[in-house]
Amino acid sequence: MNEKDFKKLIKTALKEDLGNVGDVTSEAIFPKNKEETFKLLAKQDGVLCGKDIFISVFKTIDKKCEVNFYFNDGDSLKKGDIVARVKGDVISILKGERVGLNFISHLSGIATKTNVFAKEAQGKVKILDTRKTIPGLRVLQKYAVKCGGGDNHRMGLFDMVLIKDNHIDAAGSITKAVDKIRYKWAGKYKIEVETRNILEVQEALYCKVDRIMLDNMDIQTMREAVAVINKQAEIEVSGNMTLEKIKIMSELGIDFISFGELTHTVSVFDFSLKKEK
Repeated sequence: MNEKDFKKLIKTALKEDLGNVGDVTSEAIFPKNKEETFKLLAKQDGVLCGKDIFISVFKTIDKKCEVNFYFNDGDSLKKGDIVARVKGDVISILKGERVGLNFISHLSGIATKTNVFAKEAQGKVKILDTRKTIPGLRVLQKYAVKCGGGDNHRMGLFDMVLIKDNHIDAAGSITKAVDKIRYKWAGKYKIEVETRNILEVQEALYCKVDRIMLDNMDIQTMREAVAVINKQAEIEVSGNMTLEKIKIMSELGIDFISFGELTHTVSVFDFSLKKEK
């Protein structure tokens, strides 16, 4: 994750919070240049993500703010850990408090949830995200998945071919869709095909695609599909996947499981920013 991935987001978030006036509460209560130190506390166990964007929020408001982290992205946190300290003008710190917490809490929530799924997989199958992300936050959310021990599926429609059910139905068949892809791109992109039944699996295999997705299949059908594919293509499963199904999938010989919920159904990580006494 680079600074360019979140600079505009920070400015938008601060504009949303401060409007054209600023923090009318803090500016009325405190004199300018009153220096204080605040500590960022973890209020639960989990995985940190969002260190750089948290720092950048305060630096965007006031370059004199000092933000010192004691953990890095991807590190495990325990309830009660002092994760970082923020030192500077109290008005500047309070201006950035909610925006900074919103970013780091959301991203750490994704990393924490992903870590639970990755641990369940025990390295036997890779846990993937999807494109079910909040508009404008995809790069950050997918970075958080990586911090939690997961892997990224394609970033968007531009970096990998995924022939889905609507493509197949509109093109007339998997074969016709794959032929058009190869004619257009001549091997430039990896090709994945979404399949709904064994006949489609067999057709995708005949087309020699790179990865076959088993979409919304029952366990028995997936078992049959794995046998048909017989390691001639990568296998991904998707649709109605849950944490509880990971062990079953790993025993079937699946390579990847994709979960939309890693990014679209996430509880924020519980942090608080408190003034040191």
